[in-house]
This record gives sequence, structure tokens and C-alpha cells, in this order.
Amino acid sequence: MTVKSANLYARIEPDVKEQAERILSALGVPASNAITMFYKQIIIQRGLPFEVKLPAARPLSIDALSKDELDAELEKGYSDIIEGKTRAAKTVFDEIRRDLNL
Repeated sequence: MTVKSANLYARIEPDVKEQAERILSALGVPASNAITMFYKQIIIQRGLPFEVKLPAARPLSIDALSKDELDAELEKGYSDIIEGKTRAAKTVFDEIRRDLNL
């Protein structure tokens, strides 16, 4: 077994650290092991083990949409309703609060 003797010091937002450690704890994975796994994946992948890119540009408001773009968005929403691919907002927010232990 390899002796772990290198230290890593990083500054991170307390809320991000707390949320991540809560998830890791539920998984039974100590934070130091998770960091080691992340570093090993960087070595194996020869880069970050996930895609890093800017999100696709989306209009910020309905006013920025062309008529065709607005029609397409409305059609997508209508199709989701017809196909039952929607959930009540209260249900979604309750799940978010539960997951964050709020």
C-alpha cells in the first residue's frame, strides 16, 4: 500500500464543501478518498474527467425570441404536457428541500 504523505490545501466555499461532504458521507466515501479518485481520473483521462464548456447560449427573455423560436419552445412545452413529462412544482421544490435538508 502506498504511503500517503502529500498534503493538499484548497480554499472552497463552505456551502459547497458541506453539500459535497454530505453526499460523500451518504456514499461512505471520505473526502480525501474522493479527492484521490478525482486526481487518479485526471491522470487516466489526461485531463479533467468531465466536459468543461460554456452552456449553450439561450435567450434571456421571451422578448429575445423570434416568432419561430417562441413557437418551437411552446410546442416543446405542449408536447411535454401531452406526453405526461411534467411534474407539479410543489413536488419538485419539496424534493429539492428534502435533498438539501432544508
